[in-house]
Amino acid sequence: MKLHSFNIANFRIDGGAMFGVVPKLIWSNYIEADDNNLIPLALRSLVIETHGRIILIDNGIGDKQGKKFLKRLNIFGGEGLEGGLARGGYSFSDITDVILTHLHFDHCGGSIMKNSEGQLTPTFPNAKYWVSKTQWNNAMNPNPREADSFLPENLLPIQEAGVLMFIEQAGEFCSGVELRLVDGHTPGQIIPVITIANRKLIYGADLFPTKAHIPVKYNMAYDLEVTKTMEEKTAWLNEFADTRAAFFFEHDTQSECGQVSNTERGFKVTNSYTLNEWLSLP
Repeated sequence: MKLHSFNIANFRIDGGAMFGVVPKLIWSNYIEADDNNLIPLALRSLVIETHGRIILIDNGIGDKQGKKFLKRLNIFGGEGLEGGLARGGYSFSDITDVILTHLHFDHCGGSIMKNSEGQLTPTFPNAKYWVSKTQWNNAMNPNPREADSFLPENLLPIQEAGVLMFIEQAGEFCSGVELRLVDGHTPGQIIPVITIANRKLIYGADLFPTKAHIPVKYNMAYDLEVTKTMEEKTAWLNEFADTRAAFFFEHDTQSECGQVSNTERGFKVTNSYTLNEWLSLP
């Protein structure tokens, strides 16, 4: 197995929304906000090359949206989707599988691009696109709280191209890649668990979006059921804290991976690494 991570881009979002009821006086110790209370977040993706498959997990916001939409997100930096893949030696056509942890636009927008004729088409022409059936059904009939996060132009072309595949229950996706399902942030969010060199890498998605969200009470206002998120986080942390496992933070601009310990003051990231640093640990 070979892993390759990259940051597509950064964007800015309201800090209070990312931390819910946690006061700014506390969360600003983890992530500094600007004068407009905006904090930077990353859009990290992960490539898993194993057993003849090249799997991409999430793909950012994309660039097909209008200037007004993109400007509102204050996008800056990063390698880009194509550039980040190229650094690892991959092209769009190399990807065999795209796993979408969930269908909020900042996780799946790169799935679809406009071709030279302005038509919406799958970005990865040889890939199957995997999403949980629960999440797809939720996106097709969204509740008012989430509706603005599900953009039809990100989703319907996947189905129309005949490349949409459903994950209906948790389990092994392929050797070394397990997909689990959680519901607190949004119903049917997929959390991949990758086994490499007898260690586990947990792709945190929006269950653990940043290092600062490891503490159980630090949760997003975007979570549909925050108490369920807390229960889910507790179960994951009890399983993987104080082990050789690492959490991969999709939205953290500073910390790519972290190992967690259960301390007297609760769960905390006690060791931060780049993915390659973690992979090189004995």
